[in-house]
Amino acid sequence: MEIDIRKYQDTDLTQMLIIWNNIIENADAFPQMDILNEKEAKSFFKDQTYTGIAVLDNQVVGLYILHPNNIGRCGHIANASYGVHEKYRGFGIGEKLVRHSMKIGKICGFSLLQFNAVVSSNTSAIYLYDKIGFHRVGTIPNGFLLGNEKFEEIIIYYIEL
Repeated sequence: MEIDIRKYQDTDLTQMLIIWNNIIENADAFPQMDILNEKEAKSFFKDQTYTGIAVLDNQVVGLYILHPNNIGRCGHIANASYGVHEKYRGFGIGEKLVRHSMKIGKICGFSLLQFNAVVSSNTSAIYLYDKIGFHRVGTIPNGFLLGNEKFEEIIIYYIEL
């Protein structure tokens, strides 16, 4: 399986939205509550420091966004979100996206990558971040509102780039 990771282009938006909006609708990983239309997506993905996509046979199978976690004196810390098309999960695409974002983050001048809200039931993400060597800062009880209206614990992670 030859996966190419590259910067997204506007022509990728339709395929990207399938992945992004599916994760939003599942309400178990991303904090956003509203799905994006193509016009909103164009602005949203363009406004990131970097938006990367994973491509297999000319199909977008994954994506990530990378941006500052905060401003000013904390602007050297990046934050990112990742999504893999549900048909392609379990093939290592997520790991490729995370590792690519770490390289791009360093190129963009970030020295750390921090995740503010990894949902505790997102076991594949937790396994991946632990495998790569991210450090767990701690947990926040009831930090994430699931789609079933129940709250779940979130984990904060970071890694030096």
